[in-house]
Amino acid sequence: MTHMIFLAACALGAVVVCVPLFVLLGASRRGSGIRYDDKFQPKVAIITPMFNEGAMIRRTIASLLKQDYPVHLREIIIVDDCSTDDSYDHAVDALRGVPNARVVRNVTNLGKRRSINRALGMTDAEIVVSVDSDVVVEPAAVSRMIRCFSSEKVAAVGGRVAILNERDNWLTRMQAVKYYYSYFLIKRVELRFRSVLCLSGCLTAYRRTVLQELLPVLENRSVCGVEIKYGEDRYLTRMIVKAGYETIMNPHAVCRTVAPTSVSIYLSQQLRWRRSNMVDYLGGLSHVWKGHPLVAFYFFSLFVAILLYPALLVSALVTGKFWIMMTYQLVIAFLLGAAYRLHAYKDPDASAWNAIPLAFIFPLTYGILTPVALLTLDAGTWETRSHVATIDALPLPAKALAVVPPAPVAVKVKRADLIAVASGLGFQTTDRDLGFLERTNDQ
Repeated sequence: MTHMIFLAACALGAVVVCVPLFVLLGASRRGSGIRYDDKFQPKVAIITPMFNEGAMIRRTIASLLKQDYPVHLREIIIVDDCSTDDSYDHAVDALRGVPNARVVRNVTNLGKRRSINRALGMTDAEIVVSVDSDVVVEPAAVSRMIRCFSSEKVAAVGGRVAILNERDNWLTRMQAVKYYYSYFLIKRVELRFRSVLCLSGCLTAYRRTVLQELLPVLENRSVCGVEIKYGEDRYLTRMIVKAGYETIMNPHAVCRTVAPTSVSIYLSQQLRWRRSNMVDYLGGLSHVWKGHPLVAFYFFSLFVAILLYPALLVSALVTGKFWIMMTYQLVIAFLLGAAYRLHAYKDPDASAWNAIPLAFIFPLTYGILTPVALLTLDAGTWETRSHVATIDALPLPAKALAVVPPAPVAVKVKRADLIAVASGLGFQTTDRDLGFLERTNDQ
């Protein structure tokens, strides 16, 4: 039995690595799957939802203001999702005096996807660019994504995510290697056939009409009756492909994110991502096979490989072959690191040794966290945030974003009580609002 599991794991490993390499070799003759249209310059709305980013939101906004896309064709919308810190003030100050830019506040906490959905009602832009609130976008990123909308069939174009703090420690250097292979190897098969099944929410451009078309589907997600509140970027991309549109990833449109610097935070992130993986693969069973055969084959091979690894780990532990398995993983990790070093030869921090920790992290992130993720699919966290969306209704019109004063009351209430009641209802009260409430209360 152990021998069978090992052979199956080796076969799947060969598929995961060799199929993208085959596609890369073929791309030199048939093209990479990306076609450009430099004449296409539509109006673009850059939407960034945020929650408790504090002063760090200034860094993201500064990178958005440096985009080389024509200023008169772009607008910036920052959506504050009921931050409890000073994020809103920082965003307002960073955009003060900037044309075609605004900061709005949700009346109550909605989560990332619903915040974006509400902002859709505030713009008539043809293309909507979703940017996470903790990333730095390179100046040419938006322009490089827009030129990939070479036909009406292209509904979404994603950018590449790199590590901003790669030099911090061994863990961030390891993640840089992992991110590299995720974009330059794993996604190559899907990109070649213009059916990328996961575009990162860190930086992705969408046709606004397609988002509006899929809005009812995006608002209500469940697996076997269990409501799902994470992995929304994966789900959105897959629904776009399922609807018959094309999805592209441009590796030259780059944004950089801050990677976890401690093992505990990294494992917490990986657990969220593993849940997202499981939900995505389970959801894809119904339709991915209808797409290109090679894309479907590779998609399901990755799914089986993820499910098989915990069995391989348990088998190795039971039969006393764990260290033999670890030796194989160390050799593979070093070879991956060496290939990464050859590609990133201009980076003085790139080293073949940067990938070595992957061999030791894999038993945790794929061996242990995969079954844990399968058993906790009903977790209620919102993507990378530690709070839950509190409204389940469809998006309201843009005017619903404004704070509406409550109706007059006929009893005497202290100012502190007014603040507490308003806060409990999800309102963001200001001194002006409280003055109105107190005058009404006096009447």
